[in-house]
Amino acid sequence: MISVNVSTASQNALETIRQNLVTFADHYPNDTTTSNVYALRRAQNGFGEGANYGWTTSFWPGVLWLAYDLTGEDTYLCAAQEHIQSFIQRIEGKIDLDTHDIGFLYTLSCVVPWRITANIQAKHAALKAAEQLMTRYIDKIGVFQAWGKLDNPELRGNTIIDSLMNMPMLYWASEITGESRFAQAAHRHTTRVAENIIRPNNTTYHSFYWDVETGVPLRGSTVQGFADDSCWARGQAWAIYGFTLNYRYTSDESFLDAAQRCADYFLDHLPADHVPYWDLVFTDGSAEERDSSAAAIAVCGLIELVHYLSEGDRQRRYQTAAEAILSSLVANYTPRNLSESNALLLHSVYDKPKAIGVDEGSLWGDYYYMEALTRTLKPDWKVYW
Repeated sequence: MISVNVSTASQNALETIRQNLVTFADHYPNDTTTSNVYALRRAQNGFGEGANYGWTTSFWPGVLWLAYDLTGEDTYLCAAQEHIQSFIQRIEGKIDLDTHDIGFLYTLSCVVPWRITANIQAKHAALKAAEQLMTRYIDKIGVFQAWGKLDNPELRGNTIIDSLMNMPMLYWASEITGESRFAQAAHRHTTRVAENIIRPNNTTYHSFYWDVETGVPLRGSTVQGFADDSCWARGQAWAIYGFTLNYRYTSDESFLDAAQRCADYFLDHLPADHVPYWDLVFTDGSAEERDSSAAAIAVCGLIELVHYLSEGDRQRRYQTAAEAILSSLVANYTPRNLSESNALLLHSVYDKPKAIGVDEGSLWGDYYYMEALTRTLKPDWKVYW
């Protein structure tokens, strides 16, 4: 049974999205709000204001596709489709694509419209994006390099926990083309991540390095967490959802096991209101900020994970936890009205060590919050990833 607060929350979110359509249309907001308000993406490095650059821009059309799925309203459909051309231009020009986040960018911007509307241009752009992502695959170590040029000595052989969410586009590419190389690379990458990024205590490193000449695992570290040996909350949430999605495509039981181990640790280290601090090393009584975006990602991952488990205590635990986390987000982490914020979800943290987007709304937080609402309101919703 759908709780009234989730139904009301979806209506509030849709009202905000309608207002943001006026503000942003086919342009893009900044990664995070400033004082709880999104502005047009700042002009920098030769990009104009509101331009399509960075790793988060697809979350805006992603929200629009979710709004269309929830309502069936053409307003959202047309608005979402307006973004396809920008992403076609981006992949054809290879604009700001030295990143594994191509999967985030093109799953929501192009794979989704292909699935929903059979848009041929979107399909071709997504396949080009899959090919571009494959250029980042280092066969010697079996992983996709996360950031930067492949010959960058500081970044060679590095991947991060977020990378798991970029693999679904490769499984899709194999399905569409019949070429197994995409799926094989994704499977091997996820295996390497599971073997090295998850610690014995079921916490995760944010980042991990391999020697690209020998394939030997070197070291784990953090970039946005509190410390190299702590557990960055959003990374642990990516692990829950990412390993589950990779299991969905491969039926590899080791991925399902990894997702459950990461989920158990995450849930065991939540504060009383079910929304984590930005690093799971912090507990109630801490003066540190929460990361609502990590909570929203975890809800989506837990709901997906429940589908693959037989009835029992663990399945019930994950279902109950997803409901409790989402209820807390609705009650305590959303704006009271549009005058307070044009974000769907408040109190996320982008990068606390660098003081970027701390206690602000974030595009990915908005997207996963909207996905969590959609999953709850439409249990038969077809997963985008």
